[in-house]
Amino acid sequence: MAVVTDSDSQSDDQTRAVVDIWTDGGCKPNPGPGGWGVLLRCKGKERELSGGEEATTNNRMELTAAAEALEALTRPCTVSLYTDSEYVRNGITRWHTGWVRRNWRNAAGDPVANMDLWRRLLDAAKRHEVSWHWVKGHSGVPENERVDELATQARIRIEQA
Repeated sequence: MAVVTDSDSQSDDQTRAVVDIWTDGGCKPNPGPGGWGVLLRCKGKERELSGGEEATTNNRMELTAAAEALEALTRPCTVSLYTDSEYVRNGITRWHTGWVRRNWRNAAGDPVANMDLWRRLLDAAKRHEVSWHWVKGHSGVPENERVDELATQARIRIEQA
């Protein structure tokens, strides 16, 4: 499924697809082999994405999931993105403005951890109107449980390769 709207003669804002996205990532152990999972939903259709890395961290997988999800959208969309990572949600909604102002340094003056992925995520989010939502992990939200399964399956594939 490509997540796009039907083309017509209306302006971009009027034809913007509304997309719900759930993301998750993790490692076992942390750091170690990791996986990420994404569920995109638009107009009643769903698409799942997943992947992983041999040597990574939970935070890197959470960021990768969000970036992959937004990069998968083929045109500008109105997005509600759900993550169980407070690191991702706080970083994208609160912390990144200070990092950019301080030339990608944190409050202590050290380089921002995972700067490459934060930049990738910010770049991917630029095209879209994104609202960021935190959901408690393992709390019975079906979509969050599904992306957790996708991330776990991706990690296991990496371990078995």
